[in-house]
Amino acid sequence: MKIKCLLTILVTLTLGGLEAQTAEVRTKEFNLSSSQLAIEGYDPVSYFNGKPAEGSSKFTAVVNGVKYQFANAANRDKFIAMPAKYEPQYGGWCAYAMGLNGEKVEVDPETYKILDGKLYLFYNRFFNNTLKTWNKDEKKLQSNADKNFKKIIQ
Repeated sequence: MKIKCLLTILVTLTLGGLEAQTAEVRTKEFNLSSSQLAIEGYDPVSYFNGKPAEGSSKFTAVVNGVKYQFANAANRDKFIAMPAKYEPQYGGWCAYAMGLNGEKVEVDPETYKILDGKLYLFYNRFFNNTLKTWNKDEKKLQSNADKNFKKIIQ
């Protein structure tokens, strides 16, 4: 019984730490457009349906200070119910750059990968598709990116 109680406390503290990521920190550290939209206005749920789609200003949601647009009301409602499932990793910054050196680099919203049920976005301009490089050393880059982004948001 003590172990179960301790685990409950640990999970609560861990999740509380994630919630402690204030709206101010999120809007400061996340990749937002000049109009304060995440993923340049793309619908985060659409990636999990197989093809990124631009969202509409008719269907928006603000989650912990970050504004998202959606292609339809159903996607918006799915996102609101489970934002952690659909939000891009590393605040929407390029996963490869985050893993390489912890740098916040813009992305091409149509260059992405779903890995272990999570959305990763990548820079893809000027003949430099970082998704291809990421795929060559994914495990190491992902581990480094996790550590680097954690430092950024603390």
